Amino acid sequence: MGKRVVITGIGLITPLGTGTEKTWNHLISGKSGIRRISTFDAVAKGMACTIAGEVPDFDVNAFINKKDAKKMDTFIQYGIAASLMALQQSGLEINEQNAARVGVGIGSGIGGLPSIEKTMRAYEQSGPRKISPFFIPQTIINMISGWVSMMTGAKGPNVATVTACATGTHAIGDAFEIIKRGDADAMLAGGAESCVCELGIGGFCASRALSTRNDSPETASRPWDVDRDGFVMGEGAGVLMLESLDSAMARGANIIAEVVGYGLTGDAYHMTSPSPGGEGGARCMTMALNSAKLNPQDVDYINAHGTSTPAGDVAETQGIQSVFGAHANHLMVSSSKSMTGHLLGAAGGIEAAFTALTVFHDIVPPTINLENQDPNCPLDYVANTARDADIQVAISNSFGFGGTNASLIVKKFA
Repeated sequence: MGKRVVITGIGLITPLGTGTEKTWNHLISGKSGIRRISTFDAVAKGMACTIAGEVPDFDVNAFINKKDAKKMDTFIQYGIAASLMALQQSGLEINEQNAARVGVGIGSGIGGLPSIEKTMRAYEQSGPRKISPFFIPQTIINMISGWVSMMTGAKGPNVATVTACATGTHAIGDAFEIIKRGDADAMLAGGAESCVCELGIGGFCASRALSTRNDSPETASRPWDVDRDGFVMGEGAGVLMLESLDSAMARGANIIAEVVGYGLTGDAYHMTSPSPGGEGGARCMTMALNSAKLNPQDVDYINAHGTSTPAGDVAETQGIQSVFGAHANHLMVSSSKSMTGHLLGAAGGIEAAFTALTVFHDIVPPTINLENQDPNCPLDYVANTARDADIQVAISNSFGFGGTNASLIVKKFA
C-alpha cells in the first residue's frame, strides 16, 4: 500500500500575480494574465509573437537577499519564492531532528535561457573575461532544489526533473512516490520557468507554436475554440509541500487535499506532435487511475493540459473520451492556460496547485475565451465562468515535447 500523501502547503508565482490567494482569486474570476511583452521589444525584433504571460508584481527582495539573488537566473528566484511560500503555509519547521526526512524536487523545462543569452552577448562583445563565475550555477536546472535546500536546511532527497512541459507534474508525482515508499516524510516539489526572452520567444516562433493574436493579448490563449492558433508562453513557479499523512497528522497540519494517483508514459511518436487519438495521454490517465485504485466514473474534474494548439487540444479530448467513455460527457474539463498561458516546465506545478484548490474550495476554474467551441472538442470545458461543484476527485494532465506524459490524481481529504 505505502504511505498516504497529502498537500499541506502551496506556493504560486504566476502571470496572475505573486502568491496563492491572489492567483486563485484572479483565476476563478476569469482574469487573463497575458500582456504585451515588456522584457524586450518583440515588435522591433521582428517576432511573430509579441505577447506573453509575464509575472506582473514579483519582488525578489521579499524572498532572497540581494547578494544571493545576483547569482540566480529568474527561474531560480521564482522557484525559491514559491518553495518558501509553500513551506510557510505548511507550518513545517525543519530542524536537526527532521532535516534528513525533508526533500526537495523542483525542475524546469528549459532553465536559465535569459542568462545564457545575456552571457553570450557579453562574451561576443568583450571576450571570456566577461563571463561571470556564477554563470553555470546561475543557469543549471537543479540549482532551484540546491538553493532551497541550503536556505531551508532540507537534507532529504534533492533532485530536479526535466521533462519539457510535463516537468512540474513529473516532479510532484516522483515526490509522491518518494514519500509513499518511505524515503522521505515531506517534499517540496514542482516546477519553475522564465523564458520570456529573445531566444525563448524566437525559438518557439520559429517552430510556429505560438499564437500571433498580438492585437488582443487577453484573448490569445483560447483552448478548444475554433479560432485558436497556438499557445502563449507564460512564466512563474508552482510548488507544493507534499507530506506523509502520518507526519501531517502528528503535527496537526492543515491538509488541503490528498494525492492518490500518478501516471507517466511516452508516446514513441514525434518530437512535438501528440500521438494519434491522444493514445499516450490516455494510457497515462489510465495508469494514474490504476495507481489510485479508482474507476473512471469516480473522476469529477480534469485540469487539462489544454494549450490552445490546434492538434493538442483535439488529441487530449480524444484521449479523455477513450479513457472515460460515456462518463466523459459528464466530466468538467477546463484549461487554466487560457488565463496564465503555458508556463512550460512550471505548468504542471501551478496546475497541480489549481487542481488541489479546486478540490478544496469546490470551485472549478473556467476556460476563458471559449466563444466558438470546436466541434471536434465536444466536452464540457466550463466555458468562460467558474462553476461551483462538489469535486471529490480531480486529474491534472501535462504533456511535453518528446512525447512525455504525466497525470496526477488529487482527492478531497477525508
